[in-house]
Amino acid sequence: MVDLGFTPGDVLVVTGAGSGIGRATAVRGAQVGLAVAAWDLNPDTVQATVDEITGAGGTALAVIADVSDPAAVADGFARTATLGAARYLVNNAGPPSAVALDFDAALVLAVGSMRRIAETWLATPPPAGASLVNLASVAGNLIGTASDWYTAAKAAIAGYTRHLAAYRSDVVRANAVAPGMTDTPRIAGFADSEMGQRVLARVPLHRMATPDEIAWAILFLLSPLASYVNGVLLPIDGGWTVTQ
Repeated sequence: MVDLGFTPGDVLVVTGAGSGIGRATAVRGAQVGLAVAAWDLNPDTVQATVDEITGAGGTALAVIADVSDPAAVADGFARTATLGAARYLVNNAGPPSAVALDFDAALVLAVGSMRRIAETWLATPPPAGASLVNLASVAGNLIGTASDWYTAAKAAIAGYTRHLAAYRSDVVRANAVAPGMTDTPRIAGFADSEMGQRVLARVPLHRMATPDEIAWAILFLLSPLASYVNGVLLPIDGGWTVTQ
């Protein structure tokens, strides 16, 4: 087992745990000894995540919750508490960039939901050594996307992370990751498209990331091994942004 310094049985909340980066983070988090509260809107996919964890001998709980609904978030944390007090949070759930959304409504959905999750969690101070990782994107630092709301939202998530790191460090250590193109169901087939090939040609490693490659970086930032890392936005993009 990989040892990142976690105390076995500590509770990790992962939103959007039904697929992609969220699922990989939940599964790998369980492998390093954490009890995982796997949150998602889709009951079938999140149950599959939980089944994978428990089938391997880990501890996990499926929480069906809409992170844009304050009542659902409060209920989700009440259900999570059956595992124990959550020390770790991965704020991953959010709408995909390809969805056409009203700009103002999208910012409320994409950024407001992450703030709602974090603030609800922090309202009852978590155990000492608490940390969180918010999922931003290279679209929020150097790469623009066709969806104006997506680029703006991911930049705002990075800004909110810096706020937490500066002003809530008494209760939580906060960092964010900025993945580049990652091989998840949301962009299935993109790498084989003409546009996908053009984009990958500009990535020094000439491929997409796997969800596991993002998950391990997230878990490191959460972990006691990163105890003096606070307020960082970590690009995980194969060198894409340094070539722009």
